[in-house]
Amino acid sequence: MASSSTFDFIIVGGSYAGLSAAMALARARCRVLVLDAGQPRNRTTPHAHNLLLHDGDAPADLAARARQQVAAYPTVQLLAARATAADQLPDGSFRVSTAEHGTFAAPKLLLATGMRDELPPVPGFAECWGTSIIHCPYCHGYEVADQPTGLWMNGETVAHMVAMLLNWTRELTVFTNGPATFGADVRELLEQHGVGLEETPVASLLHTGAQLDGLGLADGRALPLRVLYAKVPWHQGSDLPAQLGCEVDEMGLLRVDDHNQTTVPGVYALGDNCTMMHQLANAIGVGNRVGGTLSRNLILGRTLPVAA
Repeated sequence: MASSSTFDFIIVGGSYAGLSAAMALARARCRVLVLDAGQPRNRTTPHAHNLLLHDGDAPADLAARARQQVAAYPTVQLLAARATAADQLPDGSFRVSTAEHGTFAAPKLLLATGMRDELPPVPGFAECWGTSIIHCPYCHGYEVADQPTGLWMNGETVAHMVAMLLNWTRELTVFTNGPATFGADVRELLEQHGVGLEETPVASLLHTGAQLDGLGLADGRALPLRVLYAKVPWHQGSDLPAQLGCEVDEMGLLRVDDHNQTTVPGVYALGDNCTMMHQLANAIGVGNRVGGTLSRNLILGRTLPVAA
């Protein structure tokens, strides 16, 4: 096992938040290990949007360039490895185990482990996810505006999402995939704005490649559709926070303070796993801020005298 003196920081997750933090730390000459399993949440998305200077670029290309730039710093080590376990050692440092490269330790641990989307087991859904089945109008709504659009969602929060989506399209149908669980006020909102409501369960998603063509319903009907927004359940993308005892909130997100420290001192979270702002620009910004703050704390701790 590498000793805790080998690295100042271990970052688990080498996507946008993790690499942004790694760069900020590297430029402060901190010793950083980045462990990445190569399964980013947006791996099925062909284009990144709402990202200044890179609007429309492929996320895979952006990530590859980011890795290349971070790897150029000699104090950073990037390892393609899945972190399988984490715990705290008696000296206070954190040990992370991997299947591929053994174990490593560092005084501070940054979790950029993301979230995992739970896709419904409906034929065709996974194939279209991230391409013509999308989750965020700010990320993808501009490109599909004014097209016949579906919303796969149920519950009272349908009202909020419908109110948002009407900004991008007036041809909108809500698919509840079973009996609607919202009240009369939501139904009235849909009727008022001409939003369709389909409660028949969805049997399959008809598609050509990753492009949605329509929804096949359980009663045999096929409704043509090119765009579908879907709010699917999610959970933490890694078991490491739970292993370390990090608390989550009612949304399943890691609880963090103003400096993105979790409820476990010395463990920090950044990216999708601790915020509802699931955009690349936010991940990059948070990573840079956390990396800058932690490097400054480390530098000052080494150079300034400690008061008695």
